[in-house]
Amino acid sequence: MLRFDRFSALSFDCYGTLIDWETGLLEALRPLLRRHGVVCEDDRLLGLYAASEKEVEAGPYRKYRDVLREVTQRLGAALAFRPSSEELEVLEQSLPCWPPFPDTVEALRALSERYRLAIASNTDDDLFAATRARLDVEFDLVTTAEQVRSYKPALAHFNRTLAGLGIGSDRLLHVAQSLFHDIGPARSLGIATVWVNRRAGRRGSGATLPAEATPDLEVNDLAALVTRSKT
Repeated sequence: MLRFDRFSALSFDCYGTLIDWETGLLEALRPLLRRHGVVCEDDRLLGLYAASEKEVEAGPYRKYRDVLREVTQRLGAALAFRPSSEELEVLEQSLPCWPPFPDTVEALRALSERYRLAIASNTDDDLFAATRARLDVEFDLVTTAEQVRSYKPALAHFNRTLAGLGIGSDRLLHVAQSLFHDIGPARSLGIATVWVNRRAGRRGSGATLPAEATPDLEVNDLAALVTRSKT
């Protein structure tokens, strides 16, 4: 049983956990594919995205805008079309418009009454700043890939979160959708985790790679997390 009274702060992945990034990705990429006469099932497209993003982020650090452009270029190569220079910017341009999940804002407000809240996100400062207004809550700390110059599952996000909040790993609960990017690495540092299984009941792992990681708690949405935190 996860004891919520031992935590003083909750950290969250953003895109995929708070923001509906798979819907955002698909709504940005489908028109691009249609313009080039490409037909690709959504699950395959998300899988191609996940694999390409991992490869790009595993190399030397580059800003997330550049990662998104390179991923789009690689999607074109995989699906036999060549994006124009303007089309390479489709994901970075659409990202600020990606919506929160319906449960996100109310849950964050409820949790902020009891815990300090932090963000640990694989993005650029300015891109998250555009998203932040949609979340409608104040965060005590925001850590981005641009700040630590690496991408999860590297550990820099988690170490900076602990240092920035001034707490030990036993006082932080990390909440995320990705077993690969978040749950596994957080657990390796002794941080308790909640897996928000946004793809419950659907096949595959979507826009994140599959991984072997065991969270302390699994929920299907943040409303369930709020409920569990009160028990």
